[in-house]
Amino acid sequence: MLNKKPNPKLLWMQFEDVLAPRLGLTVWDRAVYSYLLRHSLVVGKTRLHFSIISVARDLGLSNGPVRQGVRRLDELGALRLLERDKTGHLVEMRLPEQIPALLPGNDVIPARHSSRAARHSFNGTSGANGEPAAADLESIDFLSTWALRKTIHDRELGACFYCLRCTPANVRCLDHLVPRARFGRNSYRNLVSCCLECNTLKGDTPAPDFLRLLYRKGRLTPSELDAGLRKLQDLAAGKLRPVLPSV
Repeated sequence: MLNKKPNPKLLWMQFEDVLAPRLGLTVWDRAVYSYLLRHSLVVGKTRLHFSIISVARDLGLSNGPVRQGVRRLDELGALRLLERDKTGHLVEMRLPEQIPALLPGNDVIPARHSSRAARHSFNGTSGANGEPAAADLESIDFLSTWALRKTIHDRELGACFYCLRCTPANVRCLDHLVPRARFGRNSYRNLVSCCLECNTLKGDTPAPDFLRLLYRKGRLTPSELDAGLRKLQDLAAGKLRPVLPSV
């Protein structure tokens, strides 16, 4: 069913002035969202079926950045992934005013204010040294702002959680240990910093199985594999807590 087409001028202004900066979209995210919007809501359709390969070809990108862009847009609520199979992805696109994080009362916190706002949003008490109590930390969405995402990258000290290679910022991304499609949360327990190659290769493979795959490929030593599996256990137990940015 066709819906009323949005005003292109207003839509573009919302995208440039609100959605992109407040969600912290990368260049790839912006390109993917614009492309999908062009072929869905702009022509009056709310849903769109597409393949990663076709979008990558039309945008002149490789498959990895497009796949990562779709995942990020789903995580941020800019689209909703309805189905994914061998034929492609079926998504429901959202206009800027329909994205939950941008609705009144749910504003995305600008990076420069994220630490202060995050502290004020805690319902529990603070622990020693003014750090948030464990219960407070559990309530934080670590994908909501650039500053909070950075704390996950900093926790891994600039290395890929999976292959352990030093990861430059331009090819660094966050990966869900339990995928969003399986109701994985944006908790510090479920997010790790990794390189784009590992993020693309892993897909929906369970993290322990992916570490074992890297070991079989000779990318990890036996001791590195054991250490990685222990880190997964520590993450699940809440032992690897990121350091929130100071005010």
